[in-house]
Amino acid sequence: MQSRDEKPELKTMENETAPPNPFEIGQVLLLDKPATWTSFDVVNKIRRTIRIKKRGPAGTLDPLATGLRINCTGKMTQQSDTCQAQEKEYTGRFVLGKTTPSLDLETPFDAEHDISHITPEMIISAARELTGTLQQIPPMYSAIRVEGKRLYHQARKGKTLDVQPRAVTVFEFEITDVNLPSVGFRIVCSKGTYIRSLARDFGMHLRAGAYLESLRRTRIGNFRVEDAITIEAFVQQHRQSE
Repeated sequence: MQSRDEKPELKTMENETAPPNPFEIGQVLLLDKPATWTSFDVVNKIRRTIRIKKRGPAGTLDPLATGLRINCTGKMTQQSDTCQAQEKEYTGRFVLGKTTPSLDLETPFDAEHDISHITPEMIISAARELTGTLQQIPPMYSAIRVEGKRLYHQARKGKTLDVQPRAVTVFEFEITDVNLPSVGFRIVCSKGTYIRSLARDFGMHLRAGAYLESLRRTRIGNFRVEDAITIEAFVQQHRQSE
């Protein structure tokens, strides 16, 4: 029996504190974005999954494109600009002979052109002409702000703003196969390069018009899509670890 003078033992909470959240500490997430997901969709999904305030994307990727996307969390968000500034590699396909306002399949076709004059040599020549430092006009359907307004908001209202060209660099422009009207490519380029704009300019060089049929980002600097995880798999792994 315990006497009145004896004090009950108090259980301490030592060694019972929650382990630090690795996402708060900081991580660089390599994600394989599926088609039709917007940049907002990806960021929102990551936010709801890891439930931390400090996170951010390193660049954007068109909704219809797939492939590597980098998301930084916690203290690693300081590296977002560094990741975004690195060269990028893409693979995909242009289709000659048709054009769309968005330069891809987000909008319907608005013109059709003859391609009977195009030869494989002309295609290789056009790729060479679009290699190096270029003055590129971004697509009207893009998130760039002009006069304080997002271009795609204006484009969807049928409005056109004066968009100034920007200096970009295409380090490599390889034609991987030709099966007219479809042309496969691999492109390595600098930050800010729009592959949709390259599709437009590629078609103009060939006097035939072109649009971007498919696009996959395979590399950002030394980060490769082979090392990325799908968003679905990331969410599932995180739930299992909780």
